[in-house]
Amino acid sequence: MKISIQENDFDVSKELSLLRKALPGIGGINMFVGTVRDTHQGDVVQAMELEHYPGMTEKALEAIIQQAQARWEVLNATIIHRVGKLMPMDQIVFVAVASSHRGDAYSACEFIMDYLKTSAPFWKKEYTPNGSRWVDARTSDEDRLKKWQI
Repeated sequence: MKISIQENDFDVSKELSLLRKALPGIGGINMFVGTVRDTHQGDVVQAMELEHYPGMTEKALEAIIQQAQARWEVLNATIIHRVGKLMPMDQIVFVAVASSHRGDAYSACEFIMDYLKTSAPFWKKEYTPNGSRWVDARTSDEDRLKKWQI
């Protein structure tokens, strides 16, 4: 398993290669790459700044992967989340899950992403022509969590 909180960009192809390395039992990999949009709530987004609480963030991401492993067959997983100032079209997050079967990879990847959006200790600030603002959690993200709660 790999968890990285970093300012620098990531190479999707390289990360997928590392995820697969020495695991011939992998039958499928599901991945998600999140990027900075140029608009939000009807406003132009010029940049986004992401902050986190070092140490606490990594532990929270580890716990999310452990929860996914308890539910599905996860042979390997990677979470990379960028912090710092990002521009529209920059990559923010990479989540990939490898499993013997595609169903487990799909479900575990979606679960990890849903929990990242709502439970991981990241704070986002958007910069618009009208100034900066902190981004609150969306109701739709909270609603998505309900499907995972037992």
